Amino acid sequence: MTSILLVAERDEQGEINQSTLQAIAAANGLLDAVVTVAISGEAPASASALAVEKIVTLAVVSIADEGIYDQATAEISALVESTSPEVVIFSKSDFGSIVGARLAFRSDSAFAADCIEISNDGGDGVSVTRPVYGGSALAEFEIASKPAIVTLRAGSYEAGNETGSPSIEAFDSGASVEQAASVTGTVAEARDGVRLEDANFVVSGGRGLGGPEPFSVLTDLANALGGAVGASRAACDAGWIDHSHQVGLTGKSVSPDVYIAVGISGASQHMAGCSSSRAIVAINKDADSNIFKEARFGIVGDWEKVLPSFLATVRELKA
Repeated sequence: MTSILLVAERDEQGEINQSTLQAIAAANGLLDAVVTVAISGEAPASASALAVEKIVTLAVVSIADEGIYDQATAEISALVESTSPEVVIFSKSDFGSIVGARLAFRSDSAFAADCIEISNDGGDGVSVTRPVYGGSALAEFEIASKPAIVTLRAGSYEAGNETGSPSIEAFDSGASVEQAASVTGTVAEARDGVRLEDANFVVSGGRGLGGPEPFSVLTDLANALGGAVGASRAACDAGWIDHSHQVGLTGKSVSPDVYIAVGISGASQHMAGCSSSRAIVAINKDADSNIFKEARFGIVGDWEKVLPSFLATVRELKA
């Protein structure tokens, strides 16, 4: 029996987010898995149908803890000490990356970040696969320490359709943490439509677009596909689009069904954020661009000539 604790996160509506549902599918794929999900505050009604053994509600009102995470770390650490899971799984988010690392330090355990696969063979420990060398290679690690603490990249697994009837119980460590820092203000990211990390289709633009105006065409294509707009660091640094759209080593990691790279050279730093896409489509007028080595489909040509007909065809097919 493999005891797994999965720390859930919520979306803007307070529901369990897609990254968590994908992580649940990953956890249920392990041999002899017994999955417990930890949720901050009162569990939403939809949680009662999750395909897991148990749901534990934590006393922290907001698991994000306003971006400081001290109280959330204390609460989750106490839960891990109380339940002794063999594996603890977080989503690869700001919360998961920070709290996961803190939890590993407190429990003197291994921490495997940004994993795209997790498995076991029924024996001790688990195996994980994660990108290395800026995403240019994949490495497999075996973790024997308990608990093994893992963050999973969004999109690495498909959210399952299975349902269950988990038991629900409350957990309160009674811990009171005096925070060393405080939040003086927050700014909510303005966003329409699907989150970049959750999109099945991502249309990204790079330096080859030549300016900010072409991003309106990329937005039209992304909307037609029901996806989201991404960008390379060069485009973001140039001020053509907000940094919240940045994909890459220093940006967001995405794993869509289709990643359309327009005017992007394919530097390793950018590919680190999109290499786990199921299919990459490259549009670039430089036939020697590195992006064509990574792409399943490639179009050598000027985006101004390619995208209008591409967009028209998508709209025709959708209609």
